[in-house]
Amino acid sequence: QVQLVESGGGLVQAGGSLRLSCAASGRTVSTNPMGWFRQAPGKEREFVASIMRSGVPYYADSVKGRFTISRDNVKGTVVLQMNSLKPEDTAVYYCATSYSSLGPHGTPDYWGQGTQVTVAS
Repeated sequence: QVQLVESGGGLVQAGGSLRLSCAASGRTVSTNPMGWFRQAPGKEREFVASIMRSGVPYYADSVKGRFTISRDNVKGTVVLQMNSLKPEDTAVYYCATSYSSLGPHGTPDYWGQGTQVTVAS
């Protein structure tokens, strides 16, 4: 089993920044892809970003150039730096990991409990 715990959500004005962190515990995830999804009210959960063990990142088009994902394989953590935030980024953000791929399609094997990000206009 893997436990994922997110932190760093909150309320920010449009144009501001937030940094989300996710710590993994339990079974090692150092070789797994890790990433972030989000779910806005009334919408389906969507892919935001993921990062391979090698450090290669992937981003949804909606966040490219504004969000940066990074990971520490030793500590088992993944960080999402969010800049130039927009009201449409408002959502619950979930950390996730998978034993295989992690992207817009498919379902991760493990989810965190989620952290709220609210961007005020």
